[in-house]
Amino acid sequence: MRSWLRPTVWKRTLFFIAADAVLSLVTLYLAYLLRFNFHIEPKFFQTFWIVYGAIAGLKIAVLYRLKGYFVIWRFFGFEDAKTIVKAHLIAYALFTLCYLIAPSLFVPFPRSVIIIDFFLSLIFTGALRAAKRLWLEGVRARSHKPTLLLGAGGAVGTILQSAHKGEIAYFPVAIVAFENEAAMRHGYIHGLQVYGEAELDRLVREHRIEAAIFAEVPSQEALRRLTDRLNALGVFEIKRVRLLGEHQEKLEDLSIEDLLARRPQDLDFDAIESFLRDKCVLITGAGGSIGSEIARQCRRFGASRLVLVDNGEYNLYRIGEEMPEAALHLADVSRKEDIDEVMRRYRPDVVIHAAAYKHVPMCEANPDAAVRNNVAGTRNVIDASIEADVSKVVIVSTDKAVRPTNIMGATKRVGELYAQNVPSKKTEIVAVRFGNVLGSSGSVIPKFKAQIEAGGPVTVTHPEMTRYFMLIPEACQLVLQAAAMAKGGELFILDMGKPIKIVDLARRMIRLYGKEGDVEIVFTGLRPGEKLYEELLIDESEQKTRYRSIFVARPTTYDFKRLCEDIETLLHADDKVAALRRIVPEFDHRP
Repeated sequence: MRSWLRPTVWKRTLFFIAADAVLSLVTLYLAYLLRFNFHIEPKFFQTFWIVYGAIAGLKIAVLYRLKGYFVIWRFFGFEDAKTIVKAHLIAYALFTLCYLIAPSLFVPFPRSVIIIDFFLSLIFTGALRAAKRLWLEGVRARSHKPTLLLGAGGAVGTILQSAHKGEIAYFPVAIVAFENEAAMRHGYIHGLQVYGEAELDRLVREHRIEAAIFAEVPSQEALRRLTDRLNALGVFEIKRVRLLGEHQEKLEDLSIEDLLARRPQDLDFDAIESFLRDKCVLITGAGGSIGSEIARQCRRFGASRLVLVDNGEYNLYRIGEEMPEAALHLADVSRKEDIDEVMRRYRPDVVIHAAAYKHVPMCEANPDAAVRNNVAGTRNVIDASIEADVSKVVIVSTDKAVRPTNIMGATKRVGELYAQNVPSKKTEIVAVRFGNVLGSSGSVIPKFKAQIEAGGPVTVTHPEMTRYFMLIPEACQLVLQAAAMAKGGELFILDMGKPIKIVDLARRMIRLYGKEGDVEIVFTGLRPGEKLYEELLIDESEQKTRYRSIFVARPTTYDFKRLCEDIETLLHADDKVAALRRIVPEFDHRP
């Protein structure tokens, strides 16, 4: 029995043909009634069935020819309505032609009936096909979450279509335009009115809004402002549209990365492409969060070959699966013979050195490893690049190298000094310094997410702890942009925007998860080597470049012969802190 009830193409086709035959009979009879003021003279019934057969047959034949019977009922839309109108115009035009060629077949026949029947048939036929969709939309309005769409442009049309087709579990009830979309207010999109931000609170209360969708991503300030207002009104399920490609979109949860991201407005993709196009690029630390994203960007901007180096097998395997065309090398930058062999084999045009130990407490607990990897490793990569006549070397540095209070920051500062002072021959060497990137391995955000999902508490080291944040792709693009403009010997600093209090970040994440009042924040105290505030500059002597997001610091001169001697002493010293302080006098160790 169930198999008979299961819809198929031919069952649906036969149903609509039968329905159209019945509707044609009803509309034609109703047209006669209207024409004769509900009193039809008997003589007109002599040709009624001939007229009915001709009109119904022509309509069914034309609709079949135009694929009007193969539309899935619940997806009936504007294009299908156009098909019905087109079929009626053709069918009734053909009937009129038949009447003109052989009028005797239809006599007696009141010609005005055909006009009345045309409009009645359009209404009845269209109504039948729209009925299921209207019924389903009514069901969805009752069963799906009442939703507010934010932004009157972007993907509003796509979201509304998906909602009407039942492809998403949200039912939009109103649209709120951003402040820069004033022209859209009080208009309608697919039947939904567009309101201004001032009416947000009223809409949430009146429609009992349970979810919100950003149809487009506004400015960072507007995104945070609207999200905070929605959270305050009890709306915690907030989505945004993510573009997957041309005409492809999907809904994603609004993330803390979206709220914190500083989106630079001066990214120069042409400069980056010109720098990387047709170049062989070697990337150390290619399996890490920074190195892997730099690899993706290099591929995007036309590098002819990628050589990916990492000492972690799984991380290298993972990026290799993503980039099967890349050459993969398990190598340790602290072993000069490993790096020399890779350089000799590939003779890269560009080297990007992202390999580093960066976890502050881990480096505090393992100073020998931190010095070996971050100092000796950086020196090995720079020396090998110079020997291989590499055109440009980019050293990825960190804000923790500024007035360092921990071993990790001090070792990165030594790497900057070596890059600035080494006799580089034809090789241009540049260091780029930036702060925390959102979502990198070991960052605070994944940790907070796990703690919130577990029910808390969320652990924050200190109520005054602040950090700079930037999205990984944008940070990597700015690194490459700085490298493109470098002439050698510079220390570039990325503008990371305003620093953010970690406790504010924790509170915002708790609100975003709808756990405010359920998850508490616990302060655990500073960890070894940590400081409350990170800095991006040693002093105020930075110079502006042609890009607002990139500054260049005044170089620090260090006698190279003495620097080499001090590094050798550091590598063999039992007291790494004292040896580091000899090279980096501003190193204020706080264990």
